[in-house]
Amino acid sequence: MSRSSLHRRHFLKTAAVVGSGVFAAPNYLRARNANEKLNIAMIACGGRGAANMRAVESENIVALCDVDQTAVDKAAQKHKNALKFTDFRQLFDKASQRFDAVVISTCEHTHAIATLMALHHGKHVYCEKPLTHNIWEARVVREAAAKTKLATQMGNQNHASENFRRVIELIRTDAIGPVTEVHVWVSRAWGLQSVEDAQKYENHPAFKDEMVGLTDRPKDPMTVPAHLDWDLWLGPAPQRPFHSVYVPGPKWYRWWDFGNGTMSDLGSHWNDLPFWALKLKAPISVEAQGPKPHPEIAPASMQVIYEFPARDNMPAVKLTWYQGTLKPALWTEKKIPQWANGILFIGRKGMILADYGKHILLPEKDFEGFQRPEPFLEKSPGHYAEWIHACKTGAPTLSNFEYAGWLTESNHLGNVAFRAGQKLLWDADQMKATNCPAADAFIRREYRKGWKLV
Repeated sequence: MSRSSLHRRHFLKTAAVVGSGVFAAPNYLRARNANEKLNIAMIACGGRGAANMRAVESENIVALCDVDQTAVDKAAQKHKNALKFTDFRQLFDKASQRFDAVVISTCEHTHAIATLMALHHGKHVYCEKPLTHNIWEARVVREAAAKTKLATQMGNQNHASENFRRVIELIRTDAIGPVTEVHVWVSRAWGLQSVEDAQKYENHPAFKDEMVGLTDRPKDPMTVPAHLDWDLWLGPAPQRPFHSVYVPGPKWYRWWDFGNGTMSDLGSHWNDLPFWALKLKAPISVEAQGPKPHPEIAPASMQVIYEFPARDNMPAVKLTWYQGTLKPALWTEKKIPQWANGILFIGRKGMILADYGKHILLPEKDFEGFQRPEPFLEKSPGHYAEWIHACKTGAPTLSNFEYAGWLTESNHLGNVAFRAGQKLLWDADQMKATNCPAADAFIRREYRKGWKLV
């Protein structure tokens, strides 16, 4: 049987399971009203997990799980009565009746498995970005979540920002006219790079001397630290010996087996605004440019061109992503402000330049005296508060898995096009690049023995 046939067969089998009603009903036993506290299990307690735990600790933290025992022990100093686990599969098997919701902050290669287990057990889910490690996982998670009434939220925290809302209001009220072009650039560079490029980011802890110039996996294994369960950390990824170039985070971002470089890390944040403002979902074509693809490591600098069709009274739009040292021509020619990171919407009557915390209308002289619309998008109580409220009341969240699933698929498509080495014509319904069978290898992967999506 061909690889594509196996892919289709496995996808249909999984879709049938998702649609068969095997997912548990929401568990509202301990959260019957907005004043009653949730019982939350934390899957990953260090790094982003620690930050996420602080954000939800107004609720009851009843279970702690991490492959790093030091992270669990540190969290337990504050949450003394919480149950402690190393393997999240045992957390669900042995303690699922103890919690209503779960916050997942593991490395991205285990996001989908933990998330599907949570949905299967009827738990509300907050999952860090990116939602999944690949396109197929994002599709399965999105469709599974749609079968439940559970509260879901992906951790792209700027989705709650007032700045993003003001930009969307400008676009939706036709301040710059129909938008046909968007440019998104980020200066961060997780991935394979030259020594010269690495020196530009030398102050970041991910780029220590041992990382600069590394072009392949280390040949000499290191002793696994006593506090780390390396086999569980690997999870569904292929087996490889432990080495400090992978952990602690964020070193793992650059390795294809565990992460997807800058694209999956920051695409969830920076592509969020155009996705939301322009009601984007699935592109019809994707083309990537950059260095020769490396089999092990994501690129530091890369450009991706997405073409989205017309939708909901909005014209077709081209979105171009730039990472690392690459920037739009308008930026390099100094025709727009030299922001290190930015989102530029180009409409028929003007432009909007935005980042996380600010935005301006361009050319500025053309918008002198411009009367902004009165705010009409509802203010968020906060990204985490929004999810907690949804868990208790059934109210909607804005970065739920339906929205975040499509955003994640699109971001991953950029890397698929880069690795496949050609422009992809994308059929979202079939989850397939119709002109490039080689792309199948990057849309999904086989899991290591002992790991599966429920």
